[in-house]
Amino acid sequence: MTSKKVTSIKGVQYAFMLIVVVAMATIPPGTAAGALTIEITQGEKSGIPIAAVPFRWHGTGNPPENLRGIVAADLHRSGRFELLPPADFLSRPSEVSEVRYKDWRLIKAEALVVGRITEKGPDRFEVSFQLLDVYRERVKVALRYTASADQLRQVAHQISDRIFYEMTGIKGAFDTRIAYVAMNITEENDRVYQLMIADSDGHNAQQILKTTNLPVLSPAWSPNGQWLAYVSFSDNRSGANVWLQDISTGSRRPVARFDGSASAPAWSPDGKSLALTVSAKGNTDIYVLGVSSGEMRRLTKHPAIDTEPAWSPDGRYLVFTSDRNGRPHIYRVSRNGGKAERLTREGKENAGASYDPIGNRIVLVTNRGQGAGYQIGVFYPESGRTDVLTDGTLDESPTFSPNGAMILYATRMGSEGVLAAVSADGRVRQVLKVTDGDVREPAWAASR
Repeated sequence: MTSKKVTSIKGVQYAFMLIVVVAMATIPPGTAAGALTIEITQGEKSGIPIAAVPFRWHGTGNPPENLRGIVAADLHRSGRFELLPPADFLSRPSEVSEVRYKDWRLIKAEALVVGRITEKGPDRFEVSFQLLDVYRERVKVALRYTASADQLRQVAHQISDRIFYEMTGIKGAFDTRIAYVAMNITEENDRVYQLMIADSDGHNAQQILKTTNLPVLSPAWSPNGQWLAYVSFSDNRSGANVWLQDISTGSRRPVARFDGSASAPAWSPDGKSLALTVSAKGNTDIYVLGVSSGEMRRLTKHPAIDTEPAWSPDGRYLVFTSDRNGRPHIYRVSRNGGKAERLTREGKENAGASYDPIGNRIVLVTNRGQGAGYQIGVFYPESGRTDVLTDGTLDESPTFSPNGAMILYATRMGSEGVLAAVSADGRVRQVLKVTDGDVREPAWAASR
């Protein structure tokens, strides 16, 4: 495929129970893990009005992918665009020479996406697209791709990324991957856990690891997208440990041997270290492990429970959850250790924190008290303000998209565990459903 660009402790299980074994025992049952599908559950028409015309097909039979549908879904769920309905289109051009700009001004489109898919040979397709400024009547960007049929979804995500960048000045994050854990109960009452990865929209799901009665928790992507760190067990008698798994080869290994248990892995921005929660000798603290050297360094030393570490984007600080003042709240400590600073003061409890890619905001799970339960919030360290973005009662495990525009998290729909996403401004919400089963512990990769 060729073109210019082709090719947290997380959640209430740890944060509010604060005991890893209890957390693993309380993951609710499901049936079978399947493909993820996205359902938009809330959206506001306050984004940039954009029209995406169905890509014209030049080939035999039907086109192998609905590129317009993929691009439109990507842009809509970002919360930055209002996708105009095709039923309103007065014409359906496939390239700039066919565009009558007045047709698009009449329906109040500010931007227009047109394109073609051309069959060039056996399993070889050419995709071209243009993004047009309707009011200035000019081409903002025009690109051409060559791809096989199974690469066309990725091409569509790359088109979405380029449109997002051209219209917002922010790098897109549609051509990325997510990880999550699915769990089902067999007829023999065994619990089967699957560590899965998928495209950012839930398609192309792949099983990375499968275990029986050995829980899998807290997947965390390495910065280069090559490795997943996660929590699991060697056997039914062992303590929890952190494992590293190579995505391409499937090989895995424990990161170190602990006299106790380790959990909640978080990669440093340079990929050389892992922050961990280590529970040993009756205490739970934050440690930093050199991935290559195996050297362990203790960051916190407090009789309270310190857990769920996450790095700042510049690698200078870590935030973590601690109940050292009686309730779980978010604290910050230098990567070299020292005195921890309390960050959150609003609300009854706050936990599961991690930074956005720039470092200006922190996403977390918040309990505002008065029986409200647990929702996803965005905390602003400079002002101390927290904006609550969701309205569930058991929302957990939030993770920012690589560009900070979206937040992926776990929640419940009835008795079912599902993944959900919300735009960082709270305007657009969506649910990622599996055909059957129970899913938890989402993580969004920084790169593909």
